[in-house]
Amino acid sequence: MKSIKFILIGFLFGIVLTKSEAVSWYRIYEMFQFQSFHMYGIIMVAILVGVVGLQLIKRNQIKNSQGQPITIADKEKGSFRYWIGGMFFGLGWALVGSCPGPIFILLGAGFFPVVLVLLGALLGTFFYGLIKDHLPH
Repeated sequence: MKSIKFILIGFLFGIVLTKSEAVSWYRIYEMFQFQSFHMYGIIMVAILVGVVGLQLIKRNQIKNSQGQPITIADKEKGSFRYWIGGMFFGLGWALVGSCPGPIFILLGAGFFPVVLVLLGALLGTFFYGLIKDHLPH
């Protein structure tokens, strides 16, 4: 029964992303060309919701679905890896026109060429798994 509410939230999230055009390749292209504020507005709202949500979790000591307290670990020092990872993520996002989340939404909407993007994302994840021990963490 608990799984159903998570599936429903996932469907709702997919509908919101679709209706807000956050999964549209054209909107993503406009964003990377600095031609439209649309995607930046969506990203800023997501950051605001995340900050408010984390503050509510921390201040009210909210528990997870199993009744255990939610703990948020501090980030490790150093920013080099975040810059490198962000550049790879942004490059992939710009080349493909989709970040990982909307890949499944686009598949569900019937854009079947996105299967190639999904395979590329899975291949990239596999490749990272092979070399992660040799990267500076």
